[in-house]
Amino acid sequence: MNYFLSFLIGYIIGSFPTAYIILKRHLDIDIRSTGSGNVGALNSFEVSKSKMIGLSVFTIDLLKGLTAVLLAKLFVGDEFIFVMIALNAAVLAHCFSPWINFKGGRGLATAGGGALFVSIPMLLLWLLIWAISFGYPRNIHIANVSASILTAVVSFTSAFFMNKFSYPHAVNNFQFSLYVGLLMLIILTKHYTPMKELFIKVNNKN
Repeated sequence: MNYFLSFLIGYIIGSFPTAYIILKRHLDIDIRSTGSGNVGALNSFEVSKSKMIGLSVFTIDLLKGLTAVLLAKLFVGDEFIFVMIALNAAVLAHCFSPWINFKGGRGLATAGGGALFVSIPMLLLWLLIWAISFGYPRNIHIANVSASILTAVVSFTSAFFMNKFSYPHAVNNFQFSLYVGLLMLIILTKHYTPMKELFIKVNNKN
């Protein structure tokens, strides 16, 4: 029952389609069919040309992950498995929101918000790899994919260290690696299309 409740808390909170609602309300724009079609902060900014809208979407999406984790701790239990189920569910629902025909964002802000209260090492590692990867060729999708893949890899190869500095701790290193890996996998599924388009673009140039 606790596992289901954790999932339900995260899923309900994560499913709130922030970018869709804000752009529809303020600009009467369906972000799903505008710009990249991504229902997230970056596309919101690029479509609206408004830093305030982009920042608002980013902040609310970040708070979704943070809130999912805190509510799971409060109502289910302060155990790693419960908070990570809630966070994974929040990111899953954000990426595939049932309210907008299972469209959504890429889950980065929501995952980052939850990581602030679960695993700072995981968040810092992801950001470090992202910054290095973005240096060349300065493509945000390549940076996102590189950071997510390598964070998943490190979560398995260095689980002892990362789990030691996470709160709450996982009961074992495999549990830590499994749920971090699942989180990164959800994020990666939303990058399949842009990476495919990038690959086709590079091939056409050659």
